[in-house]
Order: sequence, then structure tokens, then C-alpha cells
Amino acid sequence: MKKNLLIWFALLPCMAWAQFDTYFESASLRVDYTLTGNDKTTTFALKELIREPYWSGSKVNLIDNLEYGNYIVKVFEHETDHLLFSKGYQNLYGEWQTTTEATLTTKTFEESVIVPFPKVKIDVVLYRKTWEGELVEGLRLPVSPDDYFIRKADDLKLSVYDAWIGNADVTKAVDIVILPEGYTEAEMGKFVKDCNFFVKSLFDYAPYDRYKQSFNVRGLMAPSAESGCTEPGAHVYKNTVMRFSYWTFDSERYCMSTDNRDIRDLAGQVPYDQIYILINSPKYGGGGIYNFYCSSAASNSFSGDIIIHEFGHGFAGLADEYYDDDTYGDMYNNDLEPWEPNITTLVDFGAKWKDMLDKKTPVPTPREKKYEQTIGVFEGGGYEAEGVYSPHMDCLMKTFKGHEFCPVCQRAIERMILYYSE
Repeated sequence: MKKNLLIWFALLPCMAWAQFDTYFESASLRVDYTLTGNDKTTTFALKELIREPYWSGSKVNLIDNLEYGNYIVKVFEHETDHLLFSKGYQNLYGEWQTTTEATLTTKTFEESVIVPFPKVKIDVVLYRKTWEGELVEGLRLPVSPDDYFIRKADDLKLSVYDAWIGNADVTKAVDIVILPEGYTEAEMGKFVKDCNFFVKSLFDYAPYDRYKQSFNVRGLMAPSAESGCTEPGAHVYKNTVMRFSYWTFDSERYCMSTDNRDIRDLAGQVPYDQIYILINSPKYGGGGIYNFYCSSAASNSFSGDIIIHEFGHGFAGLADEYYDDDTYGDMYNNDLEPWEPNITTLVDFGAKWKDMLDKKTPVPTPREKKYEQTIGVFEGGGYEAEGVYSPHMDCLMKTFKGHEFCPVCQRAIERMILYYSE
């Protein structure tokens, strides 16, 4: 009996791979859509379907059992309603909904999801989680693989810099595409150096240092007309390839873009799982959104720490652990367990890092010196001083003082690396 079970588990990856080859091609379907709303309402609408030439996601882990994020895309076989693929994510619109501006006006944001390109007719369904935690359907799209309205992605004929190739099989690696913001044609050499700095920074930190062969990092040589980045607060406006701007949501250091189509058109030129934008600026700033994109200034004295912090958001779904930022309103419903792996409201702490606690550690854990190297449950995190708890007194998701991730964040990162590379 035990021998039969071992054979069964050994066959599972092969069975999953066979499912991929039955239903999907090694290409991607990009769904561009819009989200329109305010702090109380949200409406989805289709914009365009695009076929991109690469699929770099796993061919084994097709169903996202973590379902991190307040948004989820699911793919069903149209005829049978059989679930074929799913993935959780976040977006800029969801963050904007928590700002004061969202209580005063209605806005539209463009977004994208990427799924494997189908061989059969499918239903692509987009969901969002409400404040009460209910998963509601926002948009359902029947898609036939031979639909002539699916546009083939443009080949922009841009050069690619292979900054690091750990595994030539993109379906068994974390593929990162680095896009240059505010680098002119004459500054492409600087961009190459900054890509190398990104790679060095990534592998300087645990647990990434143990998984170098599980990553590929490619830089896309896409020049801007002008050097630098827009800074509205300083009345500086630049003509750049993706129109990033400091002062996003009126937060000086938050540097993001709503120019979704240009970002995605550039990223799709190479295989990618994660998008990282390097901003040609010495000004401290950046941002990171889970399975959306990350950005950071490339020429700041803290650039290495910023890179690793923002990638923690975008790749592993890690929450900020500081609690003295009033950029957002209430980010979390304290009656629910937040989805991020490194914060808790104690509603379902057993699903978080309870298994990593010493039995003698008090819950909640006082922020006292004797616990500064202890995995605990410290009140404060996710921008909130009360009701939300984090696992360590300090961590790269809180400050740059220690220059390392706490054990809880390291475990979350490692799990995500294995999700993509197994």
C-alpha cells in the first residue's frame, strides 16, 4: 500500500503537466480590463484580449491554493465548468479605494491578468473580495482560442539583457523582467549596470541566496525620451516610456504609474512572472503590489534595501509591518484574517506563523528588548497601530535597520519560490 502511495505522489507532477498540455499552449492570454468605482462601488469592463508569445508560469502548480490578494482570476473549461487555472493578485485600484480621494470622486483604472493561452473554449472569471471577505464575481468572459478579436502582441524589437539566467526552462523558474523608466538611449549602459545591481541585491539576502538557480532576470532595453522621473510636488514633469510619478496618491515617496498598457506591452516581450521597474532617479521611493508590479529608485543610497522590500510585496505578498503611515484609511477589517502571510488579526492565527512560536512566548508579545530577536505576535503592522500584529520587532518589511527578513517572511518567500520552480 505504501509503495502504491509513493508511485501516486510521484505521478502527480506528470499528471498536472499533462493537464496543462491538454488545455493550454505555451503562450499567454492577456486580459486587459478596467475597474471603475469609488470607496463603495466597483465595476469591471473588458478592454482587450491579447495573445502573448510566452508562458513562463508553472505547468504543474496551476491552481493557486494560497489565493493571496483581494482579487482572483480563475479559468474554467467552458463545457464542463472544470477549474483549470487560478491566481490571486492585487492592483493599484484596490489601494486607491482606501484613500480619501476615493470618498470624493469616481475613477477608472486599467489593469491586466495573464493566464495560459487555451486550446479549448474557456471562461475567464475575475473576482474581488469585499470588505466582509465575500468573493464576488466581477466579470465573466467566454473565450475561444480561435477568436479573431484576440490581438497578437506587437514585437517591439527591443534588445534584451540577460542579467541572470539560473534555469533555461522558464516554467521551472521565477522569471523577472526589469523595465527601465527614465533612462534615455544614451543611458542604456547605466541601465545594464543597474540591472546587475538588482541581481546582486536580490541574492545578497536570505532566502534568495539559496535559490539562485531558480531565478531568471532579464532587462528590456526600452529608452525614454527624457531622463529622470516626474515629481509633481516639485513641479517636475518628464516624458518617459511608462509615465511613472512620485507623489502617487499624494504620498511623496510612492512612485507608480497608471499607464498599464505600455507596462504590459513591454513586459510581454520576454517570459515573465514578475515585473520590476527601475526608476532612473536618486530620489528615495518606489512601490510594490502583489502579482502586479514593483518599482524603485535605482540611484538612492538605500536602493538595495528598497529593491528587496518592494519585491517582498510584489512576489511574496508580504505586508508592510510599520504602523506610522497615514497614507491609507482602514486597510484591514479586524474581524477577518488578512491574506498577507506576515500579519494577523488573531482571527485565524493558526493559519499564519503560530507553528513557529515558542510555547513560552506571550501572545500578544510586548515590544520589549528581551523579545527583539524572538518570533512573536507584536501589535502594530499593516499601517495600523492597533488590532493588527506582526511577527518580529524589526524586519525588512518594517525598517532597513537589520538588513534582513525575519524568519516568518523568509518562509513565505521560500514557499513562493518553490511554487514557481518546482
